[in-house]
Amino acid sequence: MKIGLDIMGGDFAPDTTIAGALLAKKELSSDVSLVLIGSEGEINTRLEGHDSSQFEIVHADEVIEMGDSPTKALSQKRNSGIALGFNMLKEGELNGFASTGNSGAMLVGAMRSVGAISGIYRPCAVTPVPKMNGGVTILLDVGINADCKPDVLYQFAVLGSLYAESVYNVVSPKVGLLNIGAEEGKGNLLTQSTYTMMKGTTDFNFIGNVEGRDIFSEEVDVIVCDGFTGNVVLKEIEAFYDIIKMRGIEDEYLDQFNYENYGGTPFLGINAPVVIGHGASNDIAVKNMVMLTKEIIESQISDRIKEAFR
Repeated sequence: MKIGLDIMGGDFAPDTTIAGALLAKKELSSDVSLVLIGSEGEINTRLEGHDSSQFEIVHADEVIEMGDSPTKALSQKRNSGIALGFNMLKEGELNGFASTGNSGAMLVGAMRSVGAISGIYRPCAVTPVPKMNGGVTILLDVGINADCKPDVLYQFAVLGSLYAESVYNVVSPKVGLLNIGAEEGKGNLLTQSTYTMMKGTTDFNFIGNVEGRDIFSEEVDVIVCDGFTGNVVLKEIEAFYDIIKMRGIEDEYLDQFNYENYGGTPFLGINAPVVIGHGASNDIAVKNMVMLTKEIIESQISDRIKEAFR
């Protein structure tokens, strides 16, 4: 197995990405190769005192910055870590690719290189939310698709259910539609129409509408919403965690809301594993992003999605 890591992406790269790679290598088995893609000089400088032979290094002399236009940057910076990483993924030289860099460039790169799985209307981003019982609820979409139609949300439900089964080993995941009320007929035109499509389906275990207060409960395993709503929910969770830390509150459950624990967000519905991490990721978050990429590769989620949409 080969995992590609964009070394120059992120707010604190390459220091944190190299440090995260070193942490990840301690946990990865010998049959997993970590490919560092970025400035060879920067990488070697930060690997001084470490065994650099445990990594494969691919030189990239350009960097796609956070503020760059994704489409333009990928066309103009073909020797960037993101562009080279996706080219290697397309050619089968990598089994998965991860970056804490420009998320728009990561999505455009994924679509241009390996592309969406046949039958998928729109790929989506997914994130786990801690439950009180120690498990997680899968929330999707969390930012890629601000505007959605009912059939797109229906596909998100299929994707989320497959992800919960494949990566988190949840049997027959309970799928809920995020809404302003639990009763049928609640919500806006989008959620009302989506509910009608989901009601009575055999494609996944639909339990009906769920409200914002249900996100952390044990009653639902997958929560579906448009990317605008999902991103607002995700950012609110992050802000809530920051407030907890600022107030000096220590709690085992609440500590699970630290994004470092999850590392990154996978794109579902594309032909190969791609994970995007938080731009402000530290070394622990980068390490966990690499480990998540490994788990997604091993789960063969892309193959399961292809089978479901065949």
